[in-house]
Amino acid sequence: MNDLTRIPCVLMRGGTSRGPFFIASDLPSDPVERDAALLSIMGSGHPLQIDGIGGGNPVTSKVAIIGPASIEGADVDYLFAQVRNDRQMVDYSPNCGNMLAAVGPFSIEAGLVPAQEGHTLVRIHNVNTGKLIVAKVPVKDGDVTYLGDASIDGVPGQAAPIALTFLDAAGAKTGKLLPTGHAVDVIDGVETTCIDCAIPMVLVRAGDLGITGYERADELSANADLMQRLGSIRVEAGRRMGMGDVSDMVIPKPVLISAAAKGGTLNVRYFMPHECHPSLATTGAVGIATATITPGTIAATLAGTLTLPARIGVEHPGGRLDVELETRNGVTVAGLLRTARRLFEGFAFAKPASQLNRAA
Repeated sequence: MNDLTRIPCVLMRGGTSRGPFFIASDLPSDPVERDAALLSIMGSGHPLQIDGIGGGNPVTSKVAIIGPASIEGADVDYLFAQVRNDRQMVDYSPNCGNMLAAVGPFSIEAGLVPAQEGHTLVRIHNVNTGKLIVAKVPVKDGDVTYLGDASIDGVPGQAAPIALTFLDAAGAKTGKLLPTGHAVDVIDGVETTCIDCAIPMVLVRAGDLGITGYERADELSANADLMQRLGSIRVEAGRRMGMGDVSDMVIPKPVLISAAAKGGTLNVRYFMPHECHPSLATTGAVGIATATITPGTIAATLAGTLTLPARIGVEHPGGRLDVELETRNGVTVAGLLRTARRLFEGFAFAKPASQLNRAA
């Protein structure tokens, strides 16, 4: 194995996502070399990622890079990388709130944050967005507790609850909650809401694109006409939001919204962006919930009048995700419950950059 680079790695599930976690100092310091290592480790460029540990799907082709905090008020830095499974490309533009659920446990077990009996608060600086998120991690006898009676839709079984609190998530990428300056923009003849809270998104009423919004995720992903239309809207939304040409970026995320069918606040189909999410991204839930209390947005019109504090129930293909919204010192704070699990630890092996098949 002398021709392969061995890198310490922990595979973790965070929320409804899964991927390897690395200590930043264990990866190459040069960004180009780091990306090459991640592409090799994940096996990107093949739809099944057969030559790597990626799962052949956007929700299982994610990487978390953790290190000591670089800003005051945080305990750790968390850099998220969306490693494309269909192309040899690493995208650092978004945050991932599901992977975020595993950052606290990983940081404690890596010795970056001392464990506190009962619960340990881990203040996480998301490097991608510059935002702070606090994770409340259960600890027993000095060790992270993974077993419990909490459950989240989209993940089988039960686990210990991890509470995440997003502190002032608005303007995560563009610096503005409504980057276009409008609650509603007409794009390609369709009313949309371009919102940036936890992650940039473009919201569209499902009915305006000729579907119900209650279709299965795989059914929507296979709808070529719909995907082409959403792609066109997404690219124009990105331009209007000040992000330039987003063709090779995974943000903004297109989201189809419709009336709630099972007692929630509204129903959504969230795209990643080139296929429909089997459930819902945590960051997406925070942004969608915030849209329901932002006057004039299509989400607020659909949800009706809401006052804070409020619990926003966002229905998705895998069930429902509840977001608690409240105001602290004039700022909207979002809280939600996730779970995580440590899956295995050891070493990942990266091929030299010269051996990557860039044409794949």
